[in-house]
Amino acid sequence: MKALASARRHRFAPVVLMLLALLAVGGLYAVAAPQAAVADAASTDDVENGEKLFAANCASCHGPSAEGATASPSLIGVGAASVHFQVSTGRMPMAANAPQAPEKGVQFDAEQTAQLAAYVATLGPGPAIPDSEQVDPAQGDAANGMLVFRTNCAMCHNAVGAGGALSEGKYAPSLFNSTPTEIYEAMLTGPQSMPVFNEENITPEAKRDVIAYLMEQRAGDSSPGGANLGSIGPVSEGMWVWIIGMGVLIGASVWIGAKSS
Repeated sequence: MKALASARRHRFAPVVLMLLALLAVGGLYAVAAPQAAVADAASTDDVENGEKLFAANCASCHGPSAEGATASPSLIGVGAASVHFQVSTGRMPMAANAPQAPEKGVQFDAEQTAQLAAYVATLGPGPAIPDSEQVDPAQGDAANGMLVFRTNCAMCHNAVGAGGALSEGKYAPSLFNSTPTEIYEAMLTGPQSMPVFNEENITPEAKRDVIAYLMEQRAGDSSPGGANLGSIGPVSEGMWVWIIGMGVLIGASVWIGAKSS
């Protein structure tokens, strides 16, 4: 008992206890929490085909086991949603190293994309691809979506999702042609410079509201004030006022002065 008591008073005892506590918390998290985040059950054939596609098209950058490399991140734990977003929008496989992966022609069809996502989902728990109900704009509240979007997204994507420039050659892309699934997956996974908006940041219902708001911007009557001038804010509006509007007024003034002299 004296030896045990002495060991408990050892100066390294707090460090050992802290390490044991961290191991216990990590073990409990790995066993319990992530299981709900694994992608929808996929067949063995889908996973096997996804592994073959990964080896042929992705392993050269992300490593044979998706562990990542110096210039490429690990894909372990990114989830099916991240893979589906990157591949279905043509951002991956990446054409060349650049500050940001641009959208380009999609290289895989929908089935192959789902197979790649299914394989990566088996490497570690992560966000799953949202279902049709989660991304249905008809079930969302566009008014609340406007508030959520302008609070969390408008500083980069513009107030209506037209996109905008960022620093160091990066940019926030336009959302005018993005599908509801792509928008939800982007909020869920945080591609490029975008932050991750998990359920604690923006609830699934609020994400659907954001989608409803963005879809509303594409309606024919979404600009009650007249021509939207590209929806890029004060740039086009200022150009119209100062160059065209003021130019017309100055020209009219010169013409009136010339006629009166």
